[in-house]
Amino acid sequence: MKIDLTDTTASKINKALVEGRRAIGTPAVGMVLTMVIVTDEENAYDSIKAAEEASREHPSRTLVVIKRTARTPRDRQGNRLDAEVRVGSDAGTGETVILRLHGEVGQHADSVVLPLLLPDAPVVVWWPVEAPDEPAKDPLGALAARRITDLYADEDPLGALDRRAASYAPGDTDLAWTRLTPWRSMLAAALDQARVDIVSAAVESEAENPSAELLARWLGTRLGVPVERVTTAGPVVTAVRLGTANGEIRIDRPEGPLATLTLPGQPERTLALKVRSTAELIAEELRRLDADEMYAVALHGDTKGAPAKAAPKTPKTAPATKNAKASKESVEHA
Repeated sequence: MKIDLTDTTASKINKALVEGRRAIGTPAVGMVLTMVIVTDEENAYDSIKAAEEASREHPSRTLVVIKRTARTPRDRQGNRLDAEVRVGSDAGTGETVILRLHGEVGQHADSVVLPLLLPDAPVVVWWPVEAPDEPAKDPLGALAARRITDLYADEDPLGALDRRAASYAPGDTDLAWTRLTPWRSMLAAALDQARVDIVSAAVESEAENPSAELLARWLGTRLGVPVERVTTAGPVVTAVRLGTANGEIRIDRPEGPLATLTLPGQPERTLALKVRSTAELIAEELRRLDADEMYAVALHGDTKGAPAKAAPKTPKTAPATKNAKASKESVEHA
């Protein structure tokens, strides 16, 4: 069910949500959070689709904020709020409100969103594109327990990564980090099998890849060894190599959904390591809404085997160790 509202207010939108739920016989109970998506018109469709797919696992009220600035003072659009309310099958398992803020109304998006938040439910803000340099200080970000950005959408991802590190606050996270979860899990499993000392590491990827940079910083900090960055044709992260006295531990995924794991003295084995969709990444981020401490560790680490800057309000990383068991535990605890 869809309800279109032109030149409306937050109270009228809330009324339309109640009427829509009554019409389809669906109560508001069962919503676990409010997701606020701040995007533009061009990327709105893909963002809404990803949120609706993620809502099958996390039923939520999704508020999509699209700011549309008038081109001229005489623009017929003027200063107003338009909304499209979706409930039932048109909104996944939750409900969706698309807010189009025209003119100066866009400067007060937090005032528009605040009355529409679910009471006593956590708030997550996601910027698919054009995220602020300081998400926690953004008016909408200040409303949220979790703030999700995506370095892949930035024209200068590595520069944006450094800005994220400088402005990090508990609750910040990035989809470039979320994409690494399968890699981190496989590296922990590999170290569980190979009882050897780690003396070096290398991460291979396409140039300027933010996920590879985060992975290299994380490995350098957690294992206490230097990490080499190697540029390949991609796509994204293509391989991770851990040097040992007995040979090389290697996870290689040049392309496709399959990777090859090589351990010293053991035959190669094939593993599933696909590139996950945005909906899968968002669903993972919504499973836990507390501070992502390992993201903070990766942000503030470097590739020389020691943290470059202490992450605020996060535990100190384990000291560098040459003990294989301790190295394995360092990765697992991430």
